[in-house]
Amino acid sequence: MRGIHRGAAFVLIAALSLTACGGSGESDDNPLTGGGGDGGDGKSIVVGSANFPENQLLAEIYAEALEAKGLKVTRKFDIGAREVYYDQVVKGGIQVFPEYNGALLATAVDKTSTATGTEDINAALKKKLPSSVEILDSAEAQDKDSVTVTAETAEKYDLKTLADLEPVAGKWTIGAGSEFKTRAQGWIGLKKIYGVEFGKFQPLDAGAQSTLLKLLNSDKVQAANIYTTDPAIVEDKLVVLEDPKNLFSSQNVTPLVHKSAVNDTAKAALNGVSAKLTTEDLLDMMKKLVNDKEDASTVAKEWLTKTGLAS
Repeated sequence: MRGIHRGAAFVLIAALSLTACGGSGESDDNPLTGGGGDGGDGKSIVVGSANFPENQLLAEIYAEALEAKGLKVTRKFDIGAREVYYDQVVKGGIQVFPEYNGALLATAVDKTSTATGTEDINAALKKKLPSSVEILDSAEAQDKDSVTVTAETAEKYDLKTLADLEPVAGKWTIGAGSEFKTRAQGWIGLKKIYGVEFGKFQPLDAGAQSTLLKLLNSDKVQAANIYTTDPAIVEDKLVVLEDPKNLFSSQNVTPLVHKSAVNDTAKAALNGVSAKLTTEDLLDMMKKLVNDKEDASTVAKEWLTKTGLAS
C-alpha cells in the first residue's frame, strides 16, 4: 500500500508536506509546481516520487534510465502520499511515477475492487484508469504491506497469521502511516476480513520508518505496518504475519505515466527497468540506501549499469 514503505523517518502530518528533493535533475521549492514536458516529444519529462526512501530510489532509477536514452528529466521528489500525488499525475503536473499496482487500484482507482493477483490488478487498472494516464509493464519486484510483530511477541502469543491477532488486538496499539486507518488494505480490511480491530492506532508519516521500528522494538506499539522489503525485518528478526486471505494485494512496481508526456523512447526505457527489476534487487538496494547510507543516485546508477540499462 505504500503507507509507510517499502524506509527511514515517520513524522505525523509530513505525509502531506510538499518539500522537494532531487538528484541531478531540475527541481523547484514546491514539487507540485513548475516542470512539465514539451508536448510528448520525450525531451523533458517530470518524474515524481512519494515521500519515503524506496519510492524516491525507484523514481531516481526511472529518471536515470530516461536520461540514459538522452531524454531530459525534471525531478519532483518527496511529494507525499498517494492522496496528494495521484491527481497530479492525472492532470499532467507529474508525468512518470513509480507506483505499486495493487495499492494504486485499491486506494485511488477502484476502492471496491477485489482483485489481488498481478494480472487481475493490471487488467482492472487498464480498464478503469482515467484516459489521460496509463500503466506500463509491471516489474517482478514487489514491496507489499504487512502487519509485523517482534519475534518475542509472536512467540508469546503464538502469532503466525493475521487471524491470530483477533484475541489480542483489542488491547494493543498498531503503528502505521496515517492513511492506513482509512484504507481497505489497512485498518478497515483487518476488521472486515479477519475480524481484527486494534485498541489504539498510532499514526506516523511515511518518512519515519526508524521511529516506527523503535516503537515496535520497545513495545510502545505491539504491531506495525512495515513494507516487506525493509531491511529491518531481517536485521531485527521481526515476524511478518501471513496473510492467507489476501488483505494485502500484489504490489508490483509499475510505472504510472501521463500519456501525452511520454513517447515510445521513454516507454521503452521505463519498461526496460520493469523487465530487470526483482524483489531481491530492491531489497539489496534498500540495504545500501538505509543501512549503508549511500546516495540514491549512486545506488540507482550502480543497478542500471549492472543490468545494462545505462553505461
